[in-house]
Amino acid sequence: MKLAKAFFIRPTLTVAKELLGKYLVRRNGGKSISLMITEVEAYIGLKDKACHASCGKTERNKIMFEEGGRWYVYFTYGMHWMLNIVTGFKEYPAAVLIRGTDKVSGPARLTKYLKIDKRLNGLLADKKSGLWVEDRGCKIKSSEILKTPRIGVDYAGSVWAKKLWRFYIKSPR
Repeated sequence: MKLAKAFFIRPTLTVAKELLGKYLVRRNGGKSISLMITEVEAYIGLKDKACHASCGKTERNKIMFEEGGRWYVYFTYGMHWMLNIVTGFKEYPAAVLIRGTDKVSGPARLTKYLKIDKRLNGLLADKKSGLWVEDRGCKIKSSEILKTPRIGVDYAGSVWAKKLWRFYIKSPR
């Protein structure tokens, strides 16, 4: 069952943890690919120095200020697309980075594998966009979820870089 927009209009840390075990579904060129989400990171609000919104609203991050349920896709290091899902309420910038699945590890490899680029930026996570999230009944217990600091955010300072906002399944199924 496709997740309703309401799933994403909740606190970011809740959404991040509950995305584990859900399926990212990509329809492109007449075929569909389904991958179980196994690793995510949360980015929350203007105070989070690792969050793109920490310096306010810009052309790049304006999608983060929309209501939850939209894709935020951005280009980084001049070569990689990153896939995020916006969470929470309009004007409160927050998103969850999809870092890995049961078949693809690493956010840049994931977007390459699924042929994701800026064309999805700002679109709703639904079948019309060709990229959505489904609940197929897989329940991940709290004891199966590991929490660690986010990856590659040392620039955010010790407080924000050490937040345990990266979540992944201990032993993906």
